[in-house]
Amino acid sequence: MERRKVGILGATGMVGQRFIQLLSNHPWFEIAWLAASDRSAGKTYGEACRWKLDTALPKHIAAMTMQPNVPEGTVGELPKIIFAALDADIARELEPKFAAVGCAVISNSSAFRMVADVPLVVPEVNADHLSLIEAQSSRKENGGKGGYIVTNPNCSTIGLVMALKPLEERFGVESVFVTTMQAVSGAGYPGVPSLDIMGNVVPFIKNEEEKMQEEVGKLLGTLTGKKVDMLDAKVSAHCNRVAVEDGHTECVSIKLRKKATREEILAAWSEFLPLQGQHLPTAPSQPVEYDAGVDRPQPRLDRMRGNGMTTTVGRLRECSLLDWKFVVLSHNTIRGAAGAAVLNAEVLALLGKLDKLSVAVAPTVAVMA
Repeated sequence: MERRKVGILGATGMVGQRFIQLLSNHPWFEIAWLAASDRSAGKTYGEACRWKLDTALPKHIAAMTMQPNVPEGTVGELPKIIFAALDADIARELEPKFAAVGCAVISNSSAFRMVADVPLVVPEVNADHLSLIEAQSSRKENGGKGGYIVTNPNCSTIGLVMALKPLEERFGVESVFVTTMQAVSGAGYPGVPSLDIMGNVVPFIKNEEEKMQEEVGKLLGTLTGKKVDMLDAKVSAHCNRVAVEDGHTECVSIKLRKKATREEILAAWSEFLPLQGQHLPTAPSQPVEYDAGVDRPQPRLDRMRGNGMTTTVGRLRECSLLDWKFVVLSHNTIRGAAGAAVLNAEVLALLGKLDKLSVAVAPTVAVMA
């Protein structure tokens, strides 16, 4: 298969760096375009970025020239596939511009997640919702060029819905109570000041609880025609920032619509293999993995299961308030951000949704002095 050229918008941030790490040697995609803020344009990526990951910045990526963050300013051909790692306010302005010229915008931003015709997708959970792009690509503001936006959910929501989906399928979910302990990398770089987080827990993350409560309903909802009927379940979330580098831990209590035994719940998780046999490069072989250890999962020990794409569950026990309670762990910048978007793109490629894109931007030719 010929590798498809892709671009990364917001390439210098923490999630943008994860995109580069995951895509540098991807068998299906090739990084051909990078952009971030206005002040980065014209610099090399190595000059514009303060690389913070534990793998080396690839030399060919470091040497790439940063492009303007609008489609019209691109030197050379604009890729048809754009991975976006932008703050919500900036994404609200820029992402529609790229969709309007015919790009597939695979977004990690919250800006359009709850828009009715924008798919909010975790492939193992609701890949069928991707059909919403057929209505979206015909929007007048997209110029009828076939461009669209696809989003993945909040980093704390992904681990939760991965654990909930197998239970919702077999038993139904009536209510969820979740308390998160979220890593500092979720706040980006430089993130939370050290004197605020060291030896401390911050019991507030702006808009996080609202995002979790809304997104669960859409992700586990039912696609009916061209709209998603939200899951009829109550979700209550408490979100906390803790002094952990990577990996979001969540303590979950649930009430099921149909009674289930411990063995039935464990079987639901272990048998949950919706992408099996599709050979998607980023998909983990076991999307939800149960660890029977009395003190697992833990971020330091378990966040990289499945190359950071597996959700680890542990401590399943009866709940005296609802029915059952357990602990969920997922890697927030891989499964919860860049890796989620890359997997969405792989599914779009498998479905042929990346084949009919036609970017309507005349390339700018670089002029040598």
